[in-house]
Amino acid sequence: MSLKERLMADLKTAMKNKDKLHKDVITMVRAAIKQKEVDERIELGDPEIIDIIAKQVKEKRSSIEEFKKGNRQDLVDQTEQEIEILLNYLPKQLSEDELRDIIQETIDENGITSMKDIGKLMKNVMPKVKGKADGNMVNKIAREILN
Repeated sequence: MSLKERLMADLKTAMKNKDKLHKDVITMVRAAIKQKEVDERIELGDPEIIDIIAKQVKEKRSSIEEFKKGNRQDLVDQTEQEIEILLNYLPKQLSEDELRDIIQETIDENGITSMKDIGKLMKNVMPKVKGKADGNMVNKIAREILN
């Protein structure tokens, strides 16, 4: 079952169960997919859909920071629930240890020795962890290892 079919099936289930949060999140994802398909006149496959979902997770995580600054715990809680739903459609997220191993391996492969090569490191690591790890987390661990 493709990701698009799974989203549609989950949307139907959410509507039958009157689960407003699931319905809203899935509708938002499907709208983003449809928008990209219409804009670029293409049919998106699973890799492109994973990119869209990962981007939405990233946006929601940054929203949480803003909500915390504004003391809006209700919105923080709701956004965290939305992220949980979105993560169900992404590949299993890498643990910090798995990520550390991948980064160290990439450093060794490319002979990276200092912080000035962080751009080169990120360019080589990100395709390996696409959809499975947050770029901010990758950057944080890379900086720890290089320092």
